[in-house]
Amino acid sequence: MSQSEQKIVQYLNEAHATEVGLVRVLQSQIAMTPRGSYRTGLEKHLRETEAHAERVKARLAELAPTSGNPLLAGIGFMESALSQTLAFWKTPIDLLRGASGEEKVLKNAKDACATEALEIATYTALEHLAKAVGDDTTAELAAAIRADEQRMFDFVEAELPKLARAVVRAEVDGRPSYDVTETGAADAVRETATETRRVARRATAAAKRPARQARKAPVADELPIARYDELTADEIGGKLAELSQAELAKVDAYERKHDNRSTVLTRVTALRGDEPWAGYDELTVDEIRAAVGDDDERASAVRSYERAHKNRAGVLTAVERELAGA
Repeated sequence: MSQSEQKIVQYLNEAHATEVGLVRVLQSQIAMTPRGSYRTGLEKHLRETEAHAERVKARLAELAPTSGNPLLAGIGFMESALSQTLAFWKTPIDLLRGASGEEKVLKNAKDACATEALEIATYTALEHLAKAVGDDTTAELAAAIRADEQRMFDFVEAELPKLARAVVRAEVDGRPSYDVTETGAADAVRETATETRRVARRATAAAKRPARQARKAPVADELPIARYDELTADEIGGKLAELSQAELAKVDAYERKHDNRSTVLTRVTALRGDEPWAGYDELTVDEIRAAVGDDDERASAVRSYERAHKNRAGVLTAVERELAGA
């Protein structure tokens, strides 16, 4: 990987870590926001943020496959872990800040403006860095995401006067418009905090693997398929569907370095693809069911991914039930 590509990967890792951490924060803020235009805007931006994370992750995979610089991959994992850990600590604070529900929402909106400004700066820097080194694909991606972040910033800024007036009605005039305890915030915060701790632990553990890989090339004993070197290409191909994306990447790197069999590599390539959301392959069946909930878009993405990969009956039954009831 060239020095310019390494720099692009560094900035993409920073952007991805920010997006992943923002997903957790948005989830907690939505939970304590009453229904209305502002909550609708937050829900829309949550979906955008999840999509941004996947798009940035896909570009990272194109620029920094497993055969690239493992140290950079480790840096990316560490940034993701740090971002999600910060999101974990911020989640309960969001619930406690402010005397009234209206003030909690206003303070969260002020934070949202600051976050969007940071993201705008992040993608502006990435866009111009990419242009400077001739990476038009990354530059176009950064510009597209930056436009989404700018729209969100403008939206939140426009909502601030209305949210401020709601604080006055609640705390000065004694006419609160809603009770934050009735929005499901406490339950959502507990769920978000639990999931964030889990993901942060996994990201931290994953960060250690690339650092070790930087010191030595993959060996057969580290592969997810036992007795790999003793198996035929067909035997290996029959086991690949059970592997996660990270495990497929490891097989791909090892195979290219050693036998370089087209049968194995073609099958690996067919199975490689974006997870329905970041960290999906690390989740259990029950965790996936809980994460899908009543989200039809997620259910559809999970169904497509599972059919092409692990094909787990428990997951497919849950998502088929959700889609049938939609």
